[in-house]
Amino acid sequence: MYYKTTYESPIGGLTLASNEDYLVGVWTENQKYFGATLLEEPAEKADLPLFDTVRLWLDRYFAGEKPAISQLPMALIGSEFRQTVWGILCQIPYGETATYGQIAKEAAQRLGRPRMSAQAVGGAVGHNPISIIIPCHRVVGSNGSLTGYAGGIGKKVWLLSHEGVEMNRLKVPTKGTAL
Repeated sequence: MYYKTTYESPIGGLTLASNEDYLVGVWTENQKYFGATLLEEPAEKADLPLFDTVRLWLDRYFAGEKPAISQLPMALIGSEFRQTVWGILCQIPYGETATYGQIAKEAAQRLGRPRMSAQAVGGAVGHNPISIIIPCHRVVGSNGSLTGYAGGIGKKVWLLSHEGVEMNRLKVPTKGTAL
């Protein structure tokens, strides 16, 4: 069974989801693929001890601290490929970015493949079920474009700025599906 609650953040309401023991989802309001990895509708239950732990982690993050992802027990629901990509996202340091191409190269190496498509990586990044904590907002295009954030470009800009990323080298796309 899945449970959910909400968390009010500086970028709007977040929905937290758990299977009671592990965090399985964190989604922003109106996020693309919201709840897509859940096999059933979660029941409302705000008083889970795990949710208290996640709220504290998020409080620290939004206060400018750098809490470790490893402090949260997570159970990611997805294919081996997606889980590999999400694992790579967890290694992008706070306040830094990586490109889809860099992640594709690393994923190919980990999966024993000669190469990997940056577009395939983009799909996996976009389907990240634990936004903010698994930092998909730190992924940018090779040309510095802030493309491809399922939570919306405005939230991506806010999160990167909050982390102190040098924003003058990045640009908001003027057209496309990421806006």
